Amino acid sequence: METQHKTWFITGASKGFGYEIAKAALRAGDQVVATVRSNSSDLYSSLNDEVNLFVVEMDVTNESAVKDAVARAIEHFGKLDIIVNNAGYGIVGGIEEISDAEARRQYDTNVFGVLNVLRATLPFLRKQKSGHVINVSSLFAFDALTGWGLYGSTKNALEGITHGLAKELEPFGIKVTAIEPGLFKTGFTGKGSYVVAQNAIPDYENTRVGTMRKSTSTFHGTQPGDPSKLAELVVKLGHTENPPLHLPIGTDSVNNYKIFSERLSKDVNTWMKDSLSTDYPR
Repeated sequence: METQHKTWFITGASKGFGYEIAKAALRAGDQVVATVRSNSSDLYSSLNDEVNLFVVEMDVTNESAVKDAVARAIEHFGKLDIIVNNAGYGIVGGIEEISDAEARRQYDTNVFGVLNVLRATLPFLRKQKSGHVINVSSLFAFDALTGWGLYGSTKNALEGITHGLAKELEPFGIKVTAIEPGLFKTGFTGKGSYVVAQNAIPDYENTRVGTMRKSTSTFHGTQPGDPSKLAELVVKLGHTENPPLHLPIGTDSVNNYKIFSERLSKDVNTWMKDSLSTDYPR
């Protein structure tokens, strides 16, 4: 592991994973730029670390605000080493039920918000020829839970962005990782961290979509993962010289990955002969 202190730029740092990662990085002696959508001075005041902590208000969907926040962060600390694209929220409902406006809002935050941050931070990382981008994906990228399909699709988009970035940024010495957390005891299934599609279609009422729409809030506080342990792992990842491209985190995420890879392998092998028959004859 690398031991030198790092400077983190963490989006969505007012709660959940973002807040836990910020605290863990500060405990490790690192510098942290914590971006929040609204003033969180009270939240961070208890940490008593004014030297290594810089809190900035920023909405990832506002490109000019993102550029301003990044410029202020660099002016404050003089460098950035690790970019954590964590800001996001979920929408519950059948894909058919989710309106165009709801879908666009979901993508604006979970996907286009990430792109805004990347466009603002990568010029600096390229100039210094170092850095590490950590994109917070999800176990739903492996297997979308019924009723969370559209949210899962945003995480699949993030996986694709991660793959492309890793190849494009390799010449500049910049590392890229997608972490895929399972279900952790954060506020994600609490009110304010997810929304329910407004257009409930009666046909889905007695299916798993309808059940999920009504019961998601009951999962709050029952998740198996400890967010503080995830945060410590992410800080370890940030100090690793050769980080992985993918990192499923949590027993449920690892299990989902195994099921996904086995199912994919089975499909490929079952249709192998037909798939290979589509080339032009040589």
